[in-house]
Amino acid sequence: MDHLVTQVALAVFWGASAALGLYGTHLVVLIVLYRRRVARRRADQSSAIEAYHQSTPDSQWPLVTTQIPLFNESEVAERVIEAAVRLDYPAGRHEIQVLDDSDDRTCDIVDRVVERWRSRGVHIRVIRRPARTGFKAGALALGLQQAAGEVIAIFDADFVPPADFLRRMVPLLMRDDRTACVQARWGHLNADESWLTRAQALGLDTHFAIEQGARAWNGLIMNFNGTAGVWRKAAISDPAVGGWSGDTLTEDLDLSYRAQLAGWKHDYCVDLVCPAELPGDIWAFKAQQRRWATGSVQVARKLLPRIWRSPLRLPAKLEATIHLTQHSSSVWMVVLALFARPVLLALAGHPSVHAAMWAAWWVLLLAAFAPWFTYVYARHTLTGGWRQTSLLPRLVIIGIGLSLSNALAVVRGLFSSGGEFVRTPKSGSEGAVQRRGVYRALQDRLWLAELALGAYAAVCLMGYLGSGRWIFSAFLLLYTVSYLTVGWVSHPRLEPIKASLQQGADRPLPVETGAVS
Repeated sequence: MDHLVTQVALAVFWGASAALGLYGTHLVVLIVLYRRRVARRRADQSSAIEAYHQSTPDSQWPLVTTQIPLFNESEVAERVIEAAVRLDYPAGRHEIQVLDDSDDRTCDIVDRVVERWRSRGVHIRVIRRPARTGFKAGALALGLQQAAGEVIAIFDADFVPPADFLRRMVPLLMRDDRTACVQARWGHLNADESWLTRAQALGLDTHFAIEQGARAWNGLIMNFNGTAGVWRKAAISDPAVGGWSGDTLTEDLDLSYRAQLAGWKHDYCVDLVCPAELPGDIWAFKAQQRRWATGSVQVARKLLPRIWRSPLRLPAKLEATIHLTQHSSSVWMVVLALFARPVLLALAGHPSVHAAMWAAWWVLLLAAFAPWFTYVYARHTLTGGWRQTSLLPRLVIIGIGLSLSNALAVVRGLFSSGGEFVRTPKSGSEGAVQRRGVYRALQDRLWLAELALGAYAAVCLMGYLGSGRWIFSAFLLLYTVSYLTVGWVSHPRLEPIKASLQQGADRPLPVETGAVS
């Protein structure tokens, strides 16, 4: 029986290590794919935009409908509407839909701003529903039914599109009749607000500097990120695609995959940056990451069988599988933490397995090194330097520390469809000054489990250090610091302490008690 327990513990540990090694190797492959195409595609896109401007008179630019989905966004609603109004586009060829599902003072703000611009001749209107059926996907679907444009631009409430957004994106969409979507790169309005936002910016830059280009430019399936992009209305309405659907929490990822499985193409413009607000506190960040983790697994359940039955090339199928399941890395990280103690006992009682465990630890080193290298390369690609790469340890701590929360979200995605779309609260922060908004993310008691897991990792760390196993001790040190840090900063009672240290904290913050979207 003892031998069987040892075999199971080692098998689970090896399997988790191999899974993390696979996802780490995947990042390195994406870097290679990005490098082989980036220079040519950037030059090609720049030429296409210039050629379209020269050959297409204003009267022949396609009609565009800009959609702004809102739900209780009083801090940022006016800002995003003003930005949409300022978009440079031929007169009479642009309409704006404010898809407002709010049930608070956001409605008054929206009505006031929209009426002001409508009185000045701007083609803008508010669309409201009696019920939030389908959440964001439902709002977008209703707006699409009433949209006059053949091109649909979408901006979430916290985004501030640059004035030339449509002038640069529409030519890229229109140059190929089979292009369904063009995605712009996300920028950051408040990256310098805190160490948390700086770390988030570094992580998101990796996705937008490397991953999106690697997929779009190498015949792989690329996801629309839900905002800061333009769609061809005909692609969304294509019966083979099926339109917006609310049966997953990541309706954007779902629609993207269904469109490309139906034969439509996606493109990505790394040189057009659309800035947005990053979550300013750990609870909002956790809520965002949980939604992404649950939704991506739901899409994997829904579409992976269809992907593997499709005529896609094998590399595209493999990459899509890794892409849709990449949040499962959180599960494997938690598994490694939990099995650290059983593996130590197995090593002490069975010296013959040491060689196999050395191999597992080297795989873990690869899994750990690949994200670090990708983060550094992404920042260098975007800035030409190494600014803020010193934040890497903090980003790693946050990534590991959130693994328990994200692992639970992955499990939820495996056994559920749809669910309430919990939106990330926004405060309207910009620059380095943190602004405290009226919305707060829901809090839970998961911080207790995170602290407990950190304490458990610390006990395991002492055992590995005592036995002279230094390689895995380094991982356990990271686990200990990560779980204890995230658990501690997630403690609700720390909010008054944090509030007293933040600039601009001039009023109390009500905690939302209902579901948000």
